[in-house]
Formats: sequence, structure tokens, C-alpha cells
Amino acid sequence: MTSRQYVIDQMISAKAIAARVEGLARDITAHFAGTDKLVVVGLLRGSFVFIADLVREIDLPVEVDFLEASSYGDAMHSSREVRILKDLRGEIAGRDVLVVEDIVDTGFTLLHVRNLLLTRDPARLEVCALLDKPSRREADIKATWTGFEIPDEFVVGYGIDYAQRNRNLPYIGKVRFTGDGAAP
Repeated sequence: MTSRQYVIDQMISAKAIAARVEGLARDITAHFAGTDKLVVVGLLRGSFVFIADLVREIDLPVEVDFLEASSYGDAMHSSREVRILKDLRGEIAGRDVLVVEDIVDTGFTLLHVRNLLLTRDPARLEVCALLDKPSRREADIKATWTGFEIPDEFVVGYGIDYAQRNRNLPYIGKVRFTGDGAAP
């Protein structure tokens, strides 16, 4: 892969993210009130920062598990072929489940994961996504809770990467390519 020059313009501040995570956690806590334990399933790798902050704010007993699915690899565009790279360790049959996703773009990955998990008979299955790009949606799926709706921009930060870089940024930033032309 050829290295391209780019800059990152802040789109959503760390402070705005923290405030929104608190609000999402309040809504999720209210929705699942009375559950004996909420199974929070993070979709790796992009959701790891979001899920860490979110579960600390959810006022319920939680169990955390992870599933890794990919339709991108190091590319910027979805291949639309979803592969499960790491499956859940625990059982979710009869349990309340919250799937936590970093960004819903075309929707293919989330649709595939949701359908897979529904075959395992959870009591309830809901989805929380940090970011949503509805203008890119190709699959018929929508998160129950969304942190921020964003335009069709390539973003990084707060766990989201470009070629495995920039996950450690505390904010969401828009990638702007410089030099030899526009983004691929």
C-alpha cells in the first residue's frame, strides 16, 4: 500500500464525545432496566475506545464480549463481503445484548453481525453506534442509539483508524488528503 500524505481536521471534540457517551449510557440504562446482566458486545477493532467509555457509564451489571468482523481490511471502501475474524466467547441465548459499533457506513457489517447474533436467540438485541453515515447506507439497518450523524467523510480517531493509524486520537477527525489528489 502506498503511503499518502494527509491531515486530520477535528470534527467532533473529545468533550462532545464524552457528553454524548453519558447521554447514550443513560438511555441504554433506562431501556435495559431490570436486566440481571447486560451482555455488551463490542465490534472490534474500531469500537474498543467507545465501548470502554460506554460501559463505565452504564448503570447496570454488564458482561463485555467482543466480536471481530471485517469488510474493509486496510482499504477505505467496503468489500461488502463480511468475514467473522473473532467470535464471541460467551453464550447469549436468553440474554439481553447490546452490540456496540464504531461507525455504520454501508451497513453490511452491522446487518451481518445482527443477523448472526439473532440466530443465537438473545432475549433482546439492540445496537448502539458512535457514528452514523446515513448517506452511505446500502443495507437496511439502523442503530437503536446513535452518538452522532456525520456526512460522507472519511474519519479517524477515538478508536477508528486509517490503515491502523490514528486510533489513539481523543477526538473524531476528518481525513483530508494532500498532495497528489483527492482521496481514493
